[in-house]
Amino acid sequence: MNSELLKKVERLHSQINDLRYRYHVLNDPEVTDAMYDGLMDELRDIERENPELITSDSPTQRVAGKPLDKFEKVVHQVTQWSFDDAFDENDLNIWEERNFNYLQKEIGEKPVDLEYVCELKIDGLHMVLTYEKGELVAAATRGDGKVGENVTQNIRTILTVPLKLNEKVDLIAEGEVWLDRSMLEKINLEREKTGEVLFANPRNAAAGTIRQLDSAVVAARKLSLTTYDISAGEIPSTQAQELQRLKDLGFKTDIHWKICKDLKAILVFHHEWQKKKNSQPFWIDGVVIKVNQKKYQEALGFTGKSPRWAIAFKFPAEQGTTKIKDIYVQVGRTGALTPVALMEPVKLAGSTVTHATLHNFDEIDRLGVKIGDTVVVEKAGDIIPKVVRVLEKMRTGQEREIKRPTKCPVCESEVGGQVISKVSKAVEGNSVALYCLNKNCYAQELENIIHFVGKKGFDIDHCGEKIVEQLVDEGLIKDAADLFILTIGDLEPLERFAQKSAQNLVEAVEKSKHISLSRFINALGIMHVGEETADDLAQNFGTLEKLQNTTAEELLNMNGVGERTAHSIVEYFKNIKNSEFVDKLINNGVILKPVEKKKGGKLAGQTFVLTGSLESMSRDEAKQKIKDLGGEMSESVSKKTSFVVVGAEPGSKYEKAKKMGVNTLDEKAFLEILKV
Repeated sequence: MNSELLKKVERLHSQINDLRYRYHVLNDPEVTDAMYDGLMDELRDIERENPELITSDSPTQRVAGKPLDKFEKVVHQVTQWSFDDAFDENDLNIWEERNFNYLQKEIGEKPVDLEYVCELKIDGLHMVLTYEKGELVAAATRGDGKVGENVTQNIRTILTVPLKLNEKVDLIAEGEVWLDRSMLEKINLEREKTGEVLFANPRNAAAGTIRQLDSAVVAARKLSLTTYDISAGEIPSTQAQELQRLKDLGFKTDIHWKICKDLKAILVFHHEWQKKKNSQPFWIDGVVIKVNQKKYQEALGFTGKSPRWAIAFKFPAEQGTTKIKDIYVQVGRTGALTPVALMEPVKLAGSTVTHATLHNFDEIDRLGVKIGDTVVVEKAGDIIPKVVRVLEKMRTGQEREIKRPTKCPVCESEVGGQVISKVSKAVEGNSVALYCLNKNCYAQELENIIHFVGKKGFDIDHCGEKIVEQLVDEGLIKDAADLFILTIGDLEPLERFAQKSAQNLVEAVEKSKHISLSRFINALGIMHVGEETADDLAQNFGTLEKLQNTTAEELLNMNGVGERTAHSIVEYFKNIKNSEFVDKLINNGVILKPVEKKKGGKLAGQTFVLTGSLESMSRDEAKQKIKDLGGEMSESVSKKTSFVVVGAEPGSKYEKAKKMGVNTLDEKAFLEILKV
């Protein structure tokens, strides 16, 4: 082999890689594509004449010559986690307090030197890069956290990804693949010309690009990858040092990260980037906050789904304007008819939405919504978008009134009305909800199962709405009890299922079989029985058998249970179909945990009702604090109510409390009561 030619090839490798790094990673304004185009042509010519000189890390080998047939599955060496979300200062306070308490338990004290690193949360596609002796050997998507897809061929085309590191080290790096905003516009312009569906945002485009089997298509879209974590290999002692280490090895890292000593500094950083989030070529949907010191990260560890030492502080809700094309009615698990707006597509919080809830027909009257109206819609996090305002001056006179249905849109049964509260579905409210009176309505059965498997019921992972609907449509389940006898073999033949996903669902169902009585009761979906009432019933009766055999008189002696709720509970267990369903659950392996009686506390014997919104905490947090101090929650105001806590924009419960002479507390007084 010609030694001079070999040396020239090595020099070309070195120079091209240096220019690539300076242009794509450092954004050096003095470097352009044209500077290394000529060098690349020269290298290609040499390799064409001397194919024995082609190496896997050659700059010419970033784009593979042959498209893949499919993506192979790859098992991650390091489990991939997702972050919990925070949406306001209160969420951050809770997160920090929880961490301090955990650290005190683990290391014996609350650390005084704990600090944070704030990084921009790039809205892209998570990627896992594996290097051996400094050379890229694999790139994989997150997948389910344990198994991803091998997309090495596509990742090699990304010029911000080093094929060879500056040191011959073994490590696994994690980062985010993203698409430049201007490239998205170019891609969508081309797709529009060919009649293809446009990408809603850069993240969708990046994900769609990485899924291309032809790496030449990927290369043409000029993706970028920003790294932020070393998950295996020699890991520095702080997150800040880790980011610097990644940069030194040749990775592209975001330059805007900052060390924050406390939550106040974090809030300043978050507020600053909320205002200038559109200033970067990539999309930003929040700030990732990580405990800086690795020793504290290790002590905090992980929950079942996420690291305790990190949290994603999301930017607030986004609003947009659109036009209502039509209104359709959705049937809920209790038979409640909910009007949903079908809208012209509008982009909110980075995604295109076409549906928004109108809650109930009283809300339609309050807003004055008509079909054809231009409206303001809002989306917060993963919450369903909602219509918040009608822009009346945009009306043309062609708008149409929305009529209340008299028949169920699914089964065409009669529709009846019930008075419920706008806030909590308690009996004393002043809003009329419409219900399908057919208890066997398909939509109700479907929603019953979805409620049953949800977070406040059996909390079954891998069993979302689409899966429930698929299982019902395929005839594998006709009620929720059938879930507990499903096998992997039942599931594997279904679309979207494979051996692993089938196993995940079966294992999740098995895990959920041990459940508290209160969650079991809530999962049944008994009308007028929410979380608080379910908890009260569990505490009062202690066993399912006693609850099944109770009378309306016994129930009415309980605090927070009114006539409608008592009647609903008794009627539920009298219904043969419901009784057989409960028996079927037990026969299929559901095991109820013994009820733990609440311990005494400063609020023992006192019952609270919440109305309106609190500034210092969420309603769920307020409820938990009351329970932690021995108090009880109720969903409705009665003579047995000790206090009604009144927040901003209270509902009808406040008026009822005043009429009945029940004590009320504003937020300041409530916080004083909570002080230990």
